[in-house]
Amino acid sequence: MDKLRLFHVSEEAHIEVFEPRIPVRKELDQTKGLVWAITEACLPNFLTPRNCPRVAFHTTSNDQRQAYDHLFSTSKVNHVVAIENKWFETMKNTTLYVYEFDTSHFVLQDQSAGYYVSTRTETPIAKYTYDNLFSALFERQVEVRLLPHLWDLADTVKETDMSWSLCRMGLAIPRPEVV
Repeated sequence: MDKLRLFHVSEEAHIEVFEPRIPVRKELDQTKGLVWAITEACLPNFLTPRNCPRVAFHTTSNDQRQAYDHLFSTSKVNHVVAIENKWFETMKNTTLYVYEFDTSHFVLQDQSAGYYVSTRTETPIAKYTYDNLFSALFERQVEVRLLPHLWDLADTVKETDMSWSLCRMGLAIPRPEVV
């Protein structure tokens, strides 16, 4: 079994410590500040500009991969990140900084999304710079899709038992009207 590695992705280059923050998601405890981290398997879901709406999904087993073969363009990939066409230039010109944490104080918050949280101030143990996000995804064997809108794919993926993530969908192009 691989050693658990946890990361935080940011457009900020010089974060020395991460202070717990009250979550903006209302379904989470609003009295407890958290430092968020993600697993290495889910890292590709966050290798986009922060506010870029995206649909990401990946398989966790061969059986699952075969069941959802129709959602992948090739048998060579098990992970997809889809963004709207209008984000192409922004993504091409964004640099991200990936901070790695010691995992000691983190607990699992959401298995499917790969979220771990800590209630303590955390200091990164390493920092990685990614100035070509498309290359970073391709190196991880991630299929990148550029779509006019994300809603059809989001609806389809939500009906699966794959690990999936819908990020910043409030900023997505509105759902197309059915004619």
